[in-house]
Amino acid sequence: MKFNPKEAIQELEYNAERTDLVLPEYGRHLHKLIDQIIKIEDKETRNKAANYVIDIMGSMNPHLRDVPDFQHKLWDQLFKMSKFKLDVDSPYPIPNADSISIKPAELAYPQNFPKYRFYGNNITYMINKALSWEPGEMRDALIIVIANHMKKSYLSWNKETVADGVIFEHLYDLSKGEIDLAKTTENLSNSSDLIRVNKKQTNKSNFSSNNNKNNTHNNNNNNGKIKRFVKPNNGQNNNNQNTRKG
Repeated sequence: MKFNPKEAIQELEYNAERTDLVLPEYGRHLHKLIDQIIKIEDKETRNKAANYVIDIMGSMNPHLRDVPDFQHKLWDQLFKMSKFKLDVDSPYPIPNADSISIKPAELAYPQNFPKYRFYGNNITYMINKALSWEPGEMRDALIIVIANHMKKSYLSWNKETVADGVIFEHLYDLSKGEIDLAKTTENLSNSSDLIRVNKKQTNKSNFSSNNNKNNTHNNNNNNGKIKRFVKPNNGQNNNNQNTRKG
């Protein structure tokens, strides 16, 4: 039989003419094998061929053998690669296109657009906690602590002095009008004192960070067994020289 180059060219497949792979990690040959299984008329033969394909898929993913429901996942992938046209007996519920493509529910964030970012998200929790308490001295003391914390956070981000009235207004807004300190006679902590506290906390964190870096550097040097030069004792050398001369 002579080689016919025209027939060989007609049998070539170009990537532009090929269909897209559903799961590219399994390769085109496995997708073609599944397409051939779909065309098998005898159902018993189709079942045997489908189990053979499952064995091939399992051998291609040995790292998934420790994953729970490994076989269930393989059967779902088999039906997905067949575009849900494969009619075989599965040991698991046969999925469809709608059940496979279910999108996960969106995560609920505590605040999508916080109005006062420099206070953080926890300040809302603190305010709600104070509102849940019964009116009295304990609740009033907690509200003052919250207001001082807000003033401290405000100064740490804005780096300027702030009047107590601004903090009271922000607290009134965040509490949705439940907490009004505009008429209170108690003053908040001094701005300079709060700024000094912020600086101490910053310096303390920087100091601990530098200590951690130095300890890591020393440990690395000790592990590397770096030898340091030790200067000899001059007195001992002179005694040795005198002994030699004698």
